[in-house]
Amino acid sequence: MKDVPVKIKHNNAWIVIKMGIGTTGFVIPPPVNYEVPFISIIDLAEKPHTLVITTKEKIETTLKIKSVDKVLEVLKKLILNSCTAFRTVAYIKSMAIRGSLPLKNTPWEKGSIVVMSTGIWFVTQNRQVCVPISDVTSVESAKTDVKGTSADIVRIDYIKSGEILTAYVLCPLPALQELSTFLKGATTGMSTNGSELDATDRHVAMLIYSGMDSRAIGKMLNIPHPQMDAIYDKILTLGIAEVVASHRELQLTTKGIRHITHAMKNTKK
Repeated sequence: MKDVPVKIKHNNAWIVIKMGIGTTGFVIPPPVNYEVPFISIIDLAEKPHTLVITTKEKIETTLKIKSVDKVLEVLKKLILNSCTAFRTVAYIKSMAIRGSLPLKNTPWEKGSIVVMSTGIWFVTQNRQVCVPISDVTSVESAKTDVKGTSADIVRIDYIKSGEILTAYVLCPLPALQELSTFLKGATTGMSTNGSELDATDRHVAMLIYSGMDSRAIGKMLNIPHPQMDAIYDKILTLGIAEVVASHRELQLTTKGIRHITHAMKNTKK
């Protein structure tokens, strides 16, 4: 077991300790005093310089660990190789398509796909890439050309930094079917049946996706402000959009109109 320096969240404060990492788990010394077998880990999430690890033996426990990138990379790889999760060996293109444009010269990488509670991990020899379940827009079976031959794959569309990316996963057909079924089950909560929004609602949602603000959308579609508010409330309630900015709509009072009129007259003199 090798001791490495880390910071760990304990009693709402970050403390500096030396954590022991072995082949089957890691040990956190006092005051935390906690031993974590890798097989007990049921979820792994990643934040800048931080791993969020959920383990479950008698009770479910979440650990937040900070360290240098090298330490976190080693710990992350050991966890993904041994944790309790859906896992299958596969060939992976974690970024096969950006938007609607195929990315040329993107190689297939040999590795594995690990599906946990909050994320889909693409694990290769040199890196581990996580796609949060909340960022997955669709999972479907598809076909693609591999060395001149049509091959069955699982296609995963997801959002990263505001753009749609597509990952391809290639593995033997029985494992592929199992993976497709598992992924669709894992992302069920993210799907909608399409009937929640009418044609006007969908048009508004498409214009939101294009980057237009509420005032521009209302003007373009000739939708009055109260109706726009109702459509936005419906979209927010379905969880298919979030508030990223808000601003106050102002209307000048009589005093304000007099002030502006007076100012304009003074400007003309």
